[in-house]
Amino acid sequence: MSRLQRIKEPQMPRIGFYSAGLHAYWEQFAGLLECLMGYNRFIEEKLKNFGEVFNFGIVDTEEKGREAGEYFNRNNVDIVFSHAATYYTSACVLPVHQINKAPVIILNLQPAPEMAYEKTGTDRWLAQCVGCSIPEISNAFNRAGITFRAVNGLLGLDRTPDFAKADENTADRPEAKRAWKEIEEWCMAAKVKRTLQHARFGFLGGYYSGMLDMYSDLTMLQAQTGMDVEILEMSDLNAYLNTVTEGDIKEKRDLIEDFFEISGDSPSDPIARKPTQEQMDWSAKVAAAQEKMVRDRNLDSVSYYYHGREDFFEEVQSGFIVGFSLLNAQGIACAGEGDIKTALAMKIADICGKGGSFCEIVAADFNRDTIILGHDGPFHFAISKGKPILRGMGVYHGKRGSGVSVEAKVRPGAVTTLGVTQTGDGKLKFNISEGEAIDAPILLNGNTSTHIRFGEKPAEYMDKWFIEAPTHHLALSVGHNAELFSKVAKLMDIPYAVF
Repeated sequence: MSRLQRIKEPQMPRIGFYSAGLHAYWEQFAGLLECLMGYNRFIEEKLKNFGEVFNFGIVDTEEKGREAGEYFNRNNVDIVFSHAATYYTSACVLPVHQINKAPVIILNLQPAPEMAYEKTGTDRWLAQCVGCSIPEISNAFNRAGITFRAVNGLLGLDRTPDFAKADENTADRPEAKRAWKEIEEWCMAAKVKRTLQHARFGFLGGYYSGMLDMYSDLTMLQAQTGMDVEILEMSDLNAYLNTVTEGDIKEKRDLIEDFFEISGDSPSDPIARKPTQEQMDWSAKVAAAQEKMVRDRNLDSVSYYYHGREDFFEEVQSGFIVGFSLLNAQGIACAGEGDIKTALAMKIADICGKGGSFCEIVAADFNRDTIILGHDGPFHFAISKGKPILRGMGVYHGKRGSGVSVEAKVRPGAVTTLGVTQTGDGKLKFNISEGEAIDAPILLNGNTSTHIRFGEKPAEYMDKWFIEAPTHHLALSVGHNAELFSKVAKLMDIPYAVF
């Protein structure tokens, strides 16, 4: 199975960075500034792995702080890392963040695990006392109404500079690895925020009638995330369908046969059968139209549902699942039943490179202490255990029509669920849980299904889950990502719960 190319790449974050120090030290201690700027360049090079870096250099006076704030404004940064290089007064850095309003992360990264006490003078001590200013910053920022977060640990150099007295090679220390994991996650959160601010989410058709948790205030979605919502009609998709050629259909059929296993009849469910040739050709034609629409409308995501009288548009919808599964693999988050909030959750997971498949609770398995998550909607290949299976569905349960559906399960290992809900005050909220996907039997009924073992037994877990005002859908991602998704919530000023 080959790898599908993304239709649109995520936006890379614009990262502001500076080191903080005290101007009075430079004349008193020869070589200290040069040493600290060496640390500055090391951090800059590391940050370049995560985005475009705008390094102001040293902020060591109030005047420099004001210059730095204006510099970051000119460069439209998404986040600012403030490196505590030595002791500095809070008056130096407060102007930076009064002028520039991007979220600020203080880097309290000590160069050495311990000082060489018997031979360290004041100059080297000043390069080690990087945590000294943080309480002062915390107090000053609090009184100024500025939110900040701190990353604490070791710097992570892979060699000891000439100026040093102690061993500063800390790249393999857990305190350095933990710190840089946090820094990368903050950059990833900034990447999510910037991508959403430039994203266009398509809303095709309408909601599944009566699913009250699905209904969303589209204006509030844009207000809270920056994403644009493009309202699409089934007649819009039909216009693209009319442009599909036989060559387009053959290209999609080849792709489908590469990415999916074509099933026989289900041994257990009489409505799940081997897809017919007509169903496969129709799914391929619709898939070609779906991709044309996404490319022409410059979409990053599609939420969809259509319900009407017995008409042609319902026949079009019968071919949706295969094409939208392929689009998920191309970085276009696609969610059924009009669930644009879960499409947002899926898009966040995909931007972070963690997959993001459309799921809901299916049932509990009290013998295995698992909860089965799945859906009859589009799947994300990035989290699949083997090739997903295509089954022909005689009935789409709860909906009219029939067609081809995807049956798959998530590969075993660490997973994280991300649900995006809307609460009574009209605000978005993230619900986040970590668990383990296990390889266990699933129904052979044309639905994606996976056994997930969370930190508590099913009944106790659901006690906590259901009081968080969730929607009944969520995005399933691979890896333990609670800290990452929490950082996204913090950076976007969205409430969240981890349970």
